[in-house]
Amino acid sequence: MPTFHIELFEGRTLEQKRQFVEAITKATCDSLGVEPNSVDIILTDVKRENWATGGRLWSEPQA
Repeated sequence: MPTFHIELFEGRTLEQKRQFVEAITKATCDSLGVEPNSVDIILTDVKRENWATGGRLWSEPQA
């Protein structure tokens, strides 16, 4: 049973998330030969103030 844990910035709509998980599920089924009901996807919305890249918070202006 493939399980995906995906973290992304908050702010996506329910429809965007729905399309995203449908696409991931389809790609997983096509490439691994599994049934859709065996694919688990956990989406975690993260505030930009709680994510940093290169020592800089995403809530701060990027250079």
